[in-house]
This record gives sequence, C-alpha cells and structure tokens, in this order.
Amino acid sequence: MSHDVSHTGRVYEVFARKKRADRFEHVGAVSAPNEQLARVYAWQTYDEAKWFEMTVAPRDSFAAVNRRQAPFTLGGRAGRTAADS
Repeated sequence: MSHDVSHTGRVYEVFARKKRADRFEHVGAVSAPNEQLARVYAWQTYDEAKWFEMTVAPRDSFAAVNRRQAPFTLGGRAGRTAADS
C-alpha cells in the first residue's frame, strides 16, 4: 500500500527503525493537511514491517548543507557547485 503524495497538503518524509539500536531509515513520504494526519497516514501506509519507531518530518523543513538544491530534489545538474562533486 502506498499513499499518493500528490494530494493537497504538506509533504512529510517518513523515517523508521525496527529496533532501538537501529538507525532510522527513510521509508517514503506521505501528503497530509497536518502533522497528526501525517503520522496516521505514515503508520498505515508503511505497515509492512513491524517498526519499533516511526517519525515524520515536513519535507520543507530540511535544509541543504553542502548543495544548493534542497534535499529530496530530483533532477539534473542545475544548481550544482564544486562541493557537489
């Protein structure tokens, strides 16, 4: 089951881990009108594994550190800097 991120609302990136000692892994994204529904959508959408912990974060809250393009940006070489190589 996957949640269509093209619906109206804010896009939330979803991260989860199976055990407390595991690192979080990016498992996908959901679109929701608010954080509360984003948590519900994420839990229901990515329920194929028995997650110990799952978290969501608004996509637009991430800030690029070493690239001009925002994180989660798809595309070609536009906006690349020497640090991107």
